[in-house]
Amino acid sequence: MEKQVADGLRKAFQSGKSRPLQYRKQQLRALHRLITERQADIDQALKQDLNRNTYNNSLFELIGIENDIKLAESDMADWAAPQPVKKNLNSALDDVYIKPEPLGVVLIIGTWNYPWAMILQPLVGAIAAGNAAVLKPSELSEHSARLMKELLPLYLDKEMYQVVTGGVPETQELLKQRFDHIFYTGSSTVGKLVMEAAAHHLTPVTLELGGKSPCYIDKNCDIAVACRRITWGKFTNCGQTCIAPDYILCEPSIQDRIVEEIQNTLQEFYQKDPKSSPDYCRIINTRHFDRVLALMNECTIALGGESDRSQCYIAPTVLRDVLPHFKIMQEEIFGPLLPIVTVNDLSEAINFINTREKPLALYVFSSDKTVIKHMLTETTSGGVTVNDVLMHYTVDTLPFGGVGNSGMGRYHGRHTFDQLSHHRACLIKSFAMESLNDARYPPLTEARLRKAKYFLQHRLCSCSGVCVWAVIATILAIGLLVGLIVVLI
Repeated sequence: MEKQVADGLRKAFQSGKSRPLQYRKQQLRALHRLITERQADIDQALKQDLNRNTYNNSLFELIGIENDIKLAESDMADWAAPQPVKKNLNSALDDVYIKPEPLGVVLIIGTWNYPWAMILQPLVGAIAAGNAAVLKPSELSEHSARLMKELLPLYLDKEMYQVVTGGVPETQELLKQRFDHIFYTGSSTVGKLVMEAAAHHLTPVTLELGGKSPCYIDKNCDIAVACRRITWGKFTNCGQTCIAPDYILCEPSIQDRIVEEIQNTLQEFYQKDPKSSPDYCRIINTRHFDRVLALMNECTIALGGESDRSQCYIAPTVLRDVLPHFKIMQEEIFGPLLPIVTVNDLSEAINFINTREKPLALYVFSSDKTVIKHMLTETTSGGVTVNDVLMHYTVDTLPFGGVGNSGMGRYHGRHTFDQLSHHRACLIKSFAMESLNDARYPPLTEARLRKAKYFLQHRLCSCSGVCVWAVIATILAIGLLVGLIVVLI
């Protein structure tokens, strides 16, 4: 089944139907119709999967997809156009440029926490770049996966874009097939398996993974505002966000104040009982519920801690005085638990971050520019936001992706197009002025080497037509001069 899907898409791609930009725009408009015309169905599926309401669906998934579609449709011609590059004297008379080309058939493997955005945003880039695509939604968000398989053929070209559903066996079978790029969003553990499978065909991969994204709160900042923003970013989607603040680093003197401000914000956001709040989601299933709950075993609960397995509900929870060796600090939490780890100063916080895997995101809250500068220059992460959380993800001109254990590759806006394109190096030369090529032909002499060195090492500016003719005249003059020197020697 999976082989037939991949082979069918490759045949459709090789027909060249996705080469015209107009075709790609038609498919993008159809995708836009899907998310607007069928939003009620999407909302219902997400309610069943994650207990997420329509406002949160729009804010965290659908608006981003819509923005990517509009951007790709408006800027695609510029992205796909040949890109001139600087030339040296040797190539001054040639056409030299980079031509973005479709890769072929792309496999997009999504995750369950944002089951529409994590599939359709990469798909926007795949369509804009002219690729065919197989979409593999997560089986854990089963209602969204089933709906996606039902809806996509009603809107997009079935010969070019197909959805494959199922669990681990279906994914493993897909990974045995030859693709031209694999785009995976999920855990680092599975990411390694995807990369291993891709290696059999030398298939390039984009791995959007996760990890423990630290959040440093400096004592010199507006702690109330900081905690309000952190509370929003951490407990949105019940903490099931790859760039959610995983833990807080702060000095002991402000820990109590942080707990107090988070408590005030939780009351504002979810009232007295988050369980009955329409804005508070649920853990995806009982397996993840049990995993998240077990992480609290060694910890001191400062806020929350309530749970209901029958509803996969875990209350927004803050844990104080967490020590580095606790189990909760050994893996990505991916749930509504927020540990606070105390450090003595900025230097200790930076060392704490740098002795662990490189995170997907890093958050710094401070009013001191020196603190911010030290944190930015002495750490590394996939992305960073200062005095807020998550918001770098919303800027489509910024590349989104990890580094090291948190992933490789990037996407969003043009970055997705570039990631899913082959950037072909092109040089077109005429048959004229063959004498200028003598320096590279045998028999090689010292004089010819000097000529070749001169032509290869001198770069040209971006030339106008007038400048090009000036260059031509210069080249001819240099050629005559070098030829005269050769004769004299």
